[in-house]
Amino acid sequence: MNKTNIPRGLMVAALILLAGVFIFPLWQITLEAAQFPGGLKLNIWINKFSGGEGEGDIISNINILNHYIGMQKIEPDAIPELQYFPIVVYIMMGLGLLAVWLNKTWVYAGWFIVLFVLGALGVYDFYLWLYDYGHNLDPTAPIKVPGMSFMPPLFGEKDLLNFYVKSYPHWGTIFLSISMVCALLATWFKFKQHSYVKK
Repeated sequence: MNKTNIPRGLMVAALILLAGVFIFPLWQITLEAAQFPGGLKLNIWINKFSGGEGEGDIISNINILNHYIGMQKIEPDAIPELQYFPIVVYIMMGLGLLAVWLNKTWVYAGWFIVLFVLGALGVYDFYLWLYDYGHNLDPTAPIKVPGMSFMPPLFGEKDLLNFYVKSYPHWGTIFLSISMVCALLATWFKFKQHSYVKK
């Protein structure tokens, strides 16, 4: 590849990688317990929830468990982020194509910064949902543990009653992160080219 085309190539790679958020889950929360061999895996996508293969209706199973400790039902249709997050990604892909066409340092940098901020806001929004589900409990629930919340970890592992809960990024977030790295590299290479031309 001609060196002058490296920034464009990296930006195209960033857009292709960004599309990975539609192909793979962004996050996975696993509930492990003796009564659930293999654990219950909740995959969180850009636009939906799903379970691991062969686990049946994962959301129904988790909602049954949530009922006993007073947690709210997981209702994907009631979560607006699942509706507008995909639109935000489509807009970013469109802006990315514009950036490839313009091929300017400031455009690449701006795209990277916007995507980074949106990613950080997405993680923060996810944390707020976890906090609300884990702390906003029904006081009439059959099982009550005074002073205890049932918030799953945002990142990591913890014990919640008889469950061991794991929460980690999935492939969608990895693809998103590499997309950001490609955009940052595109910015750097374009800046170096511009500096070299000015000399």
